[in-house]
Amino acid sequence: METHTQKFKIRLGLFVAGGLTIFILAIFIIGKQKNLFNPVFKLTTTFHNVSGVQVGNKIRFSGINVGTVDNIYIINDSTVRIDMLLKKDVWQFIKSDCKVTIGSEGIIGDKLLIISQGIANAPLAKEGQRLESNEPVETDAIMASLRVTAGNAEIITKQLAEIMIKINKGNGTLGRLIQDKTIADNLDQTIVNLKKSSKGLDENMTAVKHNFFLKGYFNRKAKKEAEKKAADKKASEQKNN
Repeated sequence: METHTQKFKIRLGLFVAGGLTIFILAIFIIGKQKNLFNPVFKLTTTFHNVSGVQVGNKIRFSGINVGTVDNIYIINDSTVRIDMLLKKDVWQFIKSDCKVTIGSEGIIGDKLLIISQGIANAPLAKEGQRLESNEPVETDAIMASLRVTAGNAEIITKQLAEIMIKINKGNGTLGRLIQDKTIADNLDQTIVNLKKSSKGLDENMTAVKHNFFLKGYFNRKAKKEAEKKAADKKASEQKNN
C-alpha cells in the first residue's frame, strides 16, 4: 500500500513540475511577444478606422517586428487612438516624421501596424509622441467600387448591343447609310466621276507633252532624267566593283 502511495506522489510531483514548466514557458513566450522583458518606449497614433487592429498585434519597421499594439481607445466618433510599445533599441531609427499605416500578414492574415522610415535629418520621436498616420483603404469600399464599375460595364455593353441591332435592322443614320439604295448609287456615281476626272487629267497631260511649243521642254526634261538615271547606275556599278 505504501509503495502505491509513493508512486502516486512521484507521479503527482512530476505532473505538477511539468505543468509549472509549461506555465513558465508560456509566460516567457507571451512576455517576449509583448515585450514584457525588454526595455520599451511608447508612441501613439490615431486613425478614423483601425480596420480590425487589435491589442497585441505586431508593429513593424523596415520589415522587422519592433513592437506590439498596447492599447486602443475610441477618442470620439471619428478618431481612434492606438498606443504602441516599441523596443528601445530601435528608438534611434524612429524619427518624428515617421508615419503609421495598417497592413496585414499575407492576404488574410492578422492586422499589423507598419511604421515608415523618416527623413535622415529629422529629429528622433519623443516618448509618448503621436505619429501621423495614413488611413487604410477598406476592402469593402474597393468591392463596392468594383460592383459599380461592373454595373456600368454591363449598361454600356447593353447599349452597344442595342446599337448593333439597330444597324443590322437598317435603323438609325448609319443603318440608313448602309441600307439606302439611293445613297449607295450616289456613292458609286461619285467614284465613277472621280475615275473619269483622273483619266481626263492624264489625257490632257499627254496632249500638253505633244504640243509643238512645249514639246522641246518635255524632251529636254526627259533627256535630263535619262542622263541622271545613267549616272546613278554607273556610280552604283563602280561602288559594287
